[in-house]
Amino acid sequence: MKRDVNYEWRLAEMMARHGMHNSTDLAPLLRERGIDLSPSQIYRIVTQRPERVSMMLVAALTDIFQCGPQDLMTFTAADAKKPRKATAAGNVVNLTDAIKPVRARITRDD
Repeated sequence: MKRDVNYEWRLAEMMARHGMHNSTDLAPLLRERGIDLSPSQIYRIVTQRPERVSMMLVAALTDIFQCGPQDLMTFTAADAKKPRKATAAGNVVNLTDAIKPVRARITRDD
């Protein structure tokens, strides 16, 4: 069975809990741990959900906030919904079998 897997990136929430309200507050702490990112890269990892993150960055963030990776990311997995198939029953009209309209005749009432 197919599964839908998703995650939520919670770095901005972790920063707010620790009194950090600007992405620039994170740069020196990352540099201390050997992670040198540009200000725009730091802004993107704080404000957007990253598709790819290095394990060194995750390790540095867990060290900065004294938390585990599960606090930075929450994961969900659920069974994928099966697509519904159209059937001939119900409100679906098969146009090849539909009755064609009959031409109307207009007559005078004289």
